[in-house]
Amino acid sequence: MGRSKISIIGAGNVGATCAHWIATRELGDVVLIDVLEGPAKGKALDLFEATPVFKLDMNIAGGGPNDYDLTAGSDVIIITAGVPRKKDPVTGQFPSRDELVKTNQKIVGEVAREVASRSPEAILIIVSNPLDAMCHVALNESGFPSERVIGQAGALDTARYKAFLAMELGVSVRDIHGIVLGGHGDQMVPLPRHTSVAGIPVRELVPEDRLQEIIARTRKGGGEIVGLLKTGSAYYAPAESGIAMAKAYLKDQKRVLPVAAYCSGEYGVDGIYVGVPALIVAGGAEKVVEFDLNADESAMFAKSVAAVQGLIAACKEIEPSLA
Repeated sequence: MGRSKISIIGAGNVGATCAHWIATRELGDVVLIDVLEGPAKGKALDLFEATPVFKLDMNIAGGGPNDYDLTAGSDVIIITAGVPRKKDPVTGQFPSRDELVKTNQKIVGEVAREVASRSPEAILIIVSNPLDAMCHVALNESGFPSERVIGQAGALDTARYKAFLAMELGVSVRDIHGIVLGGHGDQMVPLPRHTSVAGIPVRELVPEDRLQEIIARTRKGGGEIVGLLKTGSAYYAPAESGIAMAKAYLKDQKRVLPVAAYCSGEYGVDGIYVGVPALIVAGGAEKVVEFDLNADESAMFAKSVAAVQGLIAACKEIEPSLA
């Protein structure tokens, strides 16, 4: 049996970091594609030149917008392509995820068509923002079944939530257990009722006012990084979250991960992507894992779902044929 093949579309910070970790963890051969051919080829070459140091045997290739044939036969396609969140030089404001819809919908749609025609059995992992809406676009344009199109936001949001709690308590991140539901944006829903530290309910360890501050920080986690970097957005945590999903799929780990998955009635949601726990197996997102939410949690989740529906409606205004 040959090595797995993982193609990454978008050779910016997130895409290049994904490529690096795929290589160092020997998950498979790597293809890095970008609208700018030179950077994609340069980063691929640089990474391949590191393989003698790591003593790794794999193929690493890079290419531009006319090189999608390099991706043919991929097992996993990670789509990071799109316009990042940058400060407007005139207003000094950062665009919201909503404002990214018009540009990134076109980019993600084109990418999905290109890769789907060459790798019809692949799984698509979407990283481009606004995440939940871009999953819907990729599903529509690829023609893939919904279980083979998933988004990484839930894993990222949950990782941030756990990281902030570990920082607060001064404990290992390994001992923090929790989950964040909902869309990847300001209406995401961290669930303290389902959060524990080595089995101890988090509310027994963190005062409620401080816990709410951590939840608020989680919701603004991406913006915090953007504000600190000034000229870019987060890439280590987003890349790692995407790789965790790819690994679960490639190795049939049967992991329950918080991802943007297509809901067909689960949690009272039908026909859209939103952050929920899903069982990731060799076939993709095999099923959405449901658990009970109380009245407050259900209300917050419904509000988050409504925000996602608004983004999808904006996509449909741009492209009426979007299912």
